[in-house]
Amino acid sequence: MSRLLTIKDLWIEGRSDEQWNPIINGASLHLDKGEVLGLIGESGAGKSTLGLAAMGFVRDGVRISKGSVDFDGVDLTKASADKKRKLLGSRIAYVAQSAAASFNPAHRLIDQHVEAPVQHGIRSRAESEADGIELYAKLRLPDPEHIGFRYPHQVSGGQLQRAMTAMAMACRPDLIIFDEPTTALDVTTQIEVLAAIREIVDQFGTAAIYITHDLAVVAQMADRIKVLLKGDEVEEADTRTMLTAPTEDYTKSLWAVRSFERPKKPAVPADQTPLVSIRNVSAAYGTAKVLDDVSFDIHPGRTVAVVGESGSGKSTTARCITGLLPPIAGSIEFDGNPLAPDYRKRSKDQLRQVQMIYQMADTALNPRMSIGQIIARPVQFYMGLSGKALRARVDDLLEQIELPSDQYYHRLPSELSGGQKQRIGIARALAAEPRMIICDEVTSALDQLVAEGILRLLARLQDELGLAYMFITHDLATVRAIADEVVVMQQGKVVEAGPKDDMFKPPHHPYTDLLLSSVPEMDPDWLTELLKERGVDNIGDAATAKM
Repeated sequence: MSRLLTIKDLWIEGRSDEQWNPIINGASLHLDKGEVLGLIGESGAGKSTLGLAAMGFVRDGVRISKGSVDFDGVDLTKASADKKRKLLGSRIAYVAQSAAASFNPAHRLIDQHVEAPVQHGIRSRAESEADGIELYAKLRLPDPEHIGFRYPHQVSGGQLQRAMTAMAMACRPDLIIFDEPTTALDVTTQIEVLAAIREIVDQFGTAAIYITHDLAVVAQMADRIKVLLKGDEVEEADTRTMLTAPTEDYTKSLWAVRSFERPKKPAVPADQTPLVSIRNVSAAYGTAKVLDDVSFDIHPGRTVAVVGESGSGKSTTARCITGLLPPIAGSIEFDGNPLAPDYRKRSKDQLRQVQMIYQMADTALNPRMSIGQIIARPVQFYMGLSGKALRARVDDLLEQIELPSDQYYHRLPSELSGGQKQRIGIARALAAEPRMIICDEVTSALDQLVAEGILRLLARLQDELGLAYMFITHDLATVRAIADEVVVMQQGKVVEAGPKDDMFKPPHHPYTDLLLSSVPEMDPDWLTELLKERGVDNIGDAATAKM
């Protein structure tokens, strides 16, 4: 193999309070053509900063103060803007974690897909569109011939992430930076995307830096793994050595996460009225039916995990409960009383009782408002507090989520880590003093150490406040950790429901079996063996095989 990328003694700093503070402290790495390097570490370790630096790019307020980034003979730290413009998109591509925040909402997917190959003179518009359709099919997007003509808001988060992966592959670059590319995907779709990425790497000799907090995923993708902690290199080794014999205590701690699991709760009394009761609910977007006769209950102080692949109807069910999407059939009751289908016809008190925490804290928090202002708004709206009483309540909420008010009240969301932003989302939901919170993939964008902290926080708040949770997730490890009951959805229907213990014991519905067998394991051969079990002879067939 020939060397493609060499980073030597790279120092990166960020500006804060008129000072430059270290982000990356003398990192070095190398990458050969066709090789995949995994970058892992907790939130704030510097993974994404180092991945972007491999493209010669730093965010606003950040600078490279020392070191070099050599891409195929070109030092990107010294290259002109014009030189880097010719490389980025054509020979170097980037797949961001948050596709929803990265696509232009005013343009169709296919228009954004063809931009790079057309501008770089690699293909004509017609050829780029045809290639885009082929890539959409490889990545198992529904209706690949037409989905590209939708706008970003017209597809699910998982579908949007796959469209971004296809866009990065459009020019068949020499190097792709994958920054948490499967975070928003359910386990079955994740397998297909991982298989498609491996096919591209193998077929075209593409090198990749794969940034992730999912250790089982990086085990399937990387030839070597580098561990970062607060901008420092911890250790680096080939994948098998790193998984079986890590040398540093920090790396060993990463391998040991997800030890948290809530104790089993007593059975719900037969005569207890459900807090929320969904009865035979069907819903549609326009003429497309997306929920079909959905029924389940959520009881006070309990957590119901709703699982299923992208497009199964999990978030749509939440939209019906909150009144954002009125059902076309069925009913929803709260504490035994019917809720109006449309939120605009519900009382302020009914609106207050059910709150949401969203998946992407980056896009859920107003970037121009301080943390104190964000939390204060629902306190003012629902509780009518103002002045000192309002400030005192916001201070209390910040203490509840373990972020001291004197340190965080005046900060902006951009000054917080991903885990801290998600805690602010929790505080904002608590501000209304609800009896139920819908948690929509609240840990999927977080590294495993931070995610465990969020789960522990939610469990503590549930015990203290008696909250009910509807926990939408595609992470079965999260289900094991926090759920009391589980609802499995597929294509808008409930296919299985019951206590968590029953979920993980056979016999199962065939679709539940598929979900359970699709959870990656800490074994570099796991994906290859799984594809063989499912009748896929080679990786290239994975994207078109029926999983």
